[in-house]
Amino acid sequence: MLAGAAAIGGLLVTRGLRARRRISFRGRSVVITGGSRGLGLLLARRLVAEGARVTICARDQDELARARLDLLARSPGADVTIEPCDVSDPDQASALIGSVIGRTGGIDVLINNAGIITVGPVDHMNAGDFDQAMAVHFRGPLHTILAAVPVMRRQRFGRVVNISSIGGKVAVPHLAPYCASKFALTGLSDSLRAELAPDGIQVTTVCPGLMRTGSPFNAWFRGRHREEFTWFTISDSLPIASIDADRAASQIIEACRHGDAELVISWPARLAVVANAIAPGFLAMVMKAANRLLPGAADRGGDDSHSGWQSLSDWAPSTLTRLTERAAVRNNEIPAG
Repeated sequence: MLAGAAAIGGLLVTRGLRARRRISFRGRSVVITGGSRGLGLLLARRLVAEGARVTICARDQDELARARLDLLARSPGADVTIEPCDVSDPDQASALIGSVIGRTGGIDVLINNAGIITVGPVDHMNAGDFDQAMAVHFRGPLHTILAAVPVMRRQRFGRVVNISSIGGKVAVPHLAPYCASKFALTGLSDSLRAELAPDGIQVTTVCPGLMRTGSPFNAWFRGRHREEFTWFTISDSLPIASIDADRAASQIIEACRHGDAELVISWPARLAVVANAIAPGFLAMVMKAANRLLPGAADRGGDDSHSGWQSLSDWAPSTLTRLTERAAVRNNEIPAG
């Protein structure tokens, strides 16, 4: 009885504190890295619709231009700025944050979403693949956070949202560079939370499972690249295994609004986290079995990297990947021309 009452009391206190942290995004200065397509663009659409002053950055100027047109078409008169930036470069990341502060007078919300992914057996990966993944997924957020935190401290307010991955909590075969770098981002995000909280800065770690953003077409593949693309894209398209990216974006916005510590998206992802915590040996067996089903190393040419667009097969695109194809069209994953 006492334990039950304590649990209920704790839940009520937690909900009360969460409600007190709730903010409106109207008029807020928001930066989204990797905001030109996929999940980043979906987050931008929602924030722009709520009246935020949104700056999106990415490396591709043409993608950014298309994204801005998309956002203004959905929310005419919105305050949308695009900034070409490679966040893995500390000077560019610092210049991005400085530009936003100079234009808007501050920065209220920083969403670190920029990402890359290379899929394939570790036999065909090299140290450069790990360096590149770390540069984008770990050092990129680190650069933007270090640049933004001083002004957030002066404001006594800030929200930092780091888009990690279920691959930053549970390692997945054929995604070694991606998982290693996302684990690093999860650790960085979680470690900063307690230190920045006294300054009014809330840090949210987001770990999505598979989302139907359309991103497989812009991912990179090694080894038997067509087979790798096929399994990756089909998995990304399955309704039970993956979640609609717009639903995921809605959950992320609400987590940011309330300053939640962590958000794990989709029940398969939450199940994997729990399994890894209470039965890591069993989950390791599951991953070993999954690895045996994945394509083996290629005899030759496997070290070459191919984009999703260069890796199409009889099975992908197909009826099995229709949801991912539709998402690619909706979310600016289709290249111009």
